[in-house]
Order: sequence, then C-alpha cells, then structure tokens
Amino acid sequence: MLELRKANDRGLANLGWLESRHTFSFGHYRDPQQQGFSELLVINDDRVQAEQGFGTHPHNNMEIFSYVLEGALEHKDSMGTGSVIHPGDVQLMSAGTGVRHSEYNHSATDPLHFLQIWIVPNIRAAKPGYQQKHFSEADKRGRLALIISPDGADGSLRIHQDARVYAGLFDGDEASTLVLGPGRYAYVHVARGSLELNGQRLSEGDGARVRHEEVLRLSGGRQAEVLVFNLPPRELPSR
Repeated sequence: MLELRKANDRGLANLGWLESRHTFSFGHYRDPQQQGFSELLVINDDRVQAEQGFGTHPHNNMEIFSYVLEGALEHKDSMGTGSVIHPGDVQLMSAGTGVRHSEYNHSATDPLHFLQIWIVPNIRAAKPGYQQKHFSEADKRGRLALIISPDGADGSLRIHQDARVYAGLFDGDEASTLVLGPGRYAYVHVARGSLELNGQRLSEGDGARVRHEEVLRLSGGRQAEVLVFNLPPRELPSR
C-alpha cells in the first residue's frame, strides 16, 4: 500500500535567505498527521542563498544526514570537523551525547539546494561521530545504491538504527527493483524529476509511505533522483 505525500502539501518556511519545504512537522510547521514515519523524523528540502546559512546550534541523540543536490554545503562542528559537501557527497553526523555545528552555503554567488534528513537512533548517548563519502553518478545510474546502513555494507555510511537508505538516478528505460523484506516499511522521496513507484507516478518533492509491500519497482524516470528508506515496521519515531 502506498500513501502519497504531495510536494505542495508540505510545510513551508520562507525566511528570504532560506526556502525550506518540510515533509514532516518541523520548527513552526506542525501537522498532527505528519509527525514522521517509522524512525524517519525529518526531511527538509532546503534552498539557501549565497553566503547564508545556519549558525552554530546543538543536536543530541539524532542521526542527521545531508544530501546535496546543487551547490556546496560548508560544515563545521564541535568535533573539529570542517568540510565542504558537493553533489554526490553524503554526510552523516551522529549527534549522540551532543554536538554543535554550523552549515552555510559555501559559495559567494551560487544558491545551495540540499536535503537534510533526521533518523532517530536506536541507542542513546552514543559517542558523537562524523562520516562523509562520495557516491558517483555511475554508482547510482539506473540502480539503487546503498548509501547508509546499520552495518556499513557495500561501503555505505554506518547509522545507529535498523534502517537502510538508497539513492538512485533514473531516466528513460532505466529501472530497478528493491526487495524490502517481510513486514518492512519504506519511505520514498523524489528529490528531482519524476518516476513511477509500483506503477504510481511521483514528481519532484513528492513522497510515499509504503506499507505491506515487499518489493519496490522504480521505472519510467524523467531525469529523476530518488532516495528510498527501508525502515522498521513502526508508524511513528520512537522519541
């Protein structure tokens, strides 16, 4: 069963320097029907103007990852990490007992477009950690590449949760099938373009909660970039 979440139904924060679309409740946007799904708590679709960003702020007990679509994201944190994240890079920060970080558009001229995603960890008060890896277009072209997993399989980043995240690029006749496993849930988010998920078309910004489906088939892509979350069978995050 697929439950669609249309792009235009998402929450919106427009601060001038930032335009952010919220798939789930976040900040001043509150919807009792959109409090996350399984252990997936936040998908924010952020567009940040040149030289603007989020000043230093704290997090704890959260797995936070950023996926850059356009531009470059500059990150600094209290663990001493400083990096610039480009399209194809995946950054995962395990906040654990507590970490402070800032995120800015690295460019003086160009806009930044990225997704920031929060997943609730299955252990609390873990040691904070930082991981970053590049996944090339070839890694994702016409297939679902595993980018995050609990065991670091296939060179993916390791997360404190029974969740797996895949990224794929689909156009034309390219198609891929993902076996979720018995009883698993999934969430699918179309970052760009459009494609068909088990025969239903999703456009840019659309998402879908998936229940009681053991197999996902992605096809009919039109310059599509997609993230797929394989999740525990739970309705709301266990915060």
